[in-house]
Amino acid sequence: MIRKAVRTMVLAAAVIATTASFAAAQGRTTKKFSGAKVNAGTVTYSVKDGKGVLTLSNDFQVPDTPDPHWQVVDSKGNVYLLQRLGVKSLGGLAKDRINMSITLPTYIPDVVKVQIYCAWAEAVLGEAAFDAPQTTN
Repeated sequence: MIRKAVRTMVLAAAVIATTASFAAAQGRTTKKFSGAKVNAGTVTYSVKDGKGVLTLSNDFQVPDTPDPHWQVVDSKGNVYLLQRLGVKSLGGLAKDRINMSITLPTYIPDVVKVQIYCAWAEAVLGEAAFDAPQTTN
């Protein structure tokens, strides 16, 4: 009976350790956004189908600016302007939606910071940094 209890405890510890390491390998989260217009939410980096994906947290608030975009900075300081944050509906057939996640293009080697950038005002509205560069390839 004691052997069974010990075996169960060892197995449970192994499952917890495996789950924790799998979760850590699946996603890394930035610090909280900070900036002139964006001061809430985080971004999680994960790999899906072999491609890097950035996903905004549920507490992220879309800034009230004309043209907010995803923008990332790599470890060499290169800045990549990506797609719009918001997508307009087609002729009122559907509600406007938000691109809460984005698949990174293959030409981006890694990501150090995620920025919300207003293309109209040409200004960074807020940024969130990872503790270490997230390799995308």
